[in-house]
Amino acid sequence: MRLFYTGAFVLPLPAGHRFPMCKYALLRERLLASGEFGEGDFLTPPAATDTELRRAHTAGYVHRVASGEIGQAEMKRIGFPWSHEMVERSRRSAGATLAACRAALEDGCAANLAGGTHHAHADRGEGFCVFNDAAVAARAMQAEGRVERVAVIDCDVHQGNGTASILQGDDSIFTFSIHGARNFPFDKAKSDLDIELPDGTGDEDYLSALAAGLEQSLHHSRPQLVIYLAGADPYAGDRLGRLSLSMPGLAARDTMVFDACRARGIPVAIAMAGGYAEPIEDTVAIHAATILAAQAYI
Repeated sequence: MRLFYTGAFVLPLPAGHRFPMCKYALLRERLLASGEFGEGDFLTPPAATDTELRRAHTAGYVHRVASGEIGQAEMKRIGFPWSHEMVERSRRSAGATLAACRAALEDGCAANLAGGTHHAHADRGEGFCVFNDAAVAARAMQAEGRVERVAVIDCDVHQGNGTASILQGDDSIFTFSIHGARNFPFDKAKSDLDIELPDGTGDEDYLSALAAGLEQSLHHSRPQLVIYLAGADPYAGDRLGRLSLSMPGLAARDTMVFDACRARGIPVAIAMAGGYAEPIEDTVAIHAATILAAQAYI
């Protein structure tokens, strides 16, 4: 399975910043140590171009980000300081999901070892998200003539409000988000299917809701490609999560998604999305388990 790695493109963040950039390098190390992957499986993705980004984002927003003309208030909403490295990292992260989609359509499954930047809207970013990689990639696969119908299955604990907003009214791309009802973002957009869960939801109730959501989403949309945002943050130990899934429960979640897609012959491109556990090794273990389950999928 091809893995697209952007960990070499590091953001210069202030000490004590809440976003755990080091998880990407740790994830690569853990996957190498598993013996399932070699150095040649980790590929550096090309950066997403302005043309690719503008299929999901306004030309003005792309220009402001790329040129550094973006306002201080806009950058505060994103949560990162502007830098040339931030622009390059954001382009590469979107490019990694583009590359994972192309590879998944050839091989059955591929992964971006970052991505899942689902809070980025057409004209703005927020919540550590600059460009919306799932929307950019879905639109690119259509523009390249590879697929007509895509489904975004978002299992990050936070609603994919940017994805829902960008793709609202587009019947060719189905958006499904299963998330905490009382968690960020507090003003939620409307996905094609939203399942909101109360604080403290555990494995059994989560998996029951997910099974119903997958059946409805895949039956209704009949996608030729699934983009799966496999957030680690529904974990009980996640400091921003508010749900109570165990690691085995999250592994069962991944298996449920992969089995549902495999039963229908649908290729899957994976993005890691969020994860903020302490210790960080718990987040890395959850992300690694997702990739190892995906390796068994193909």
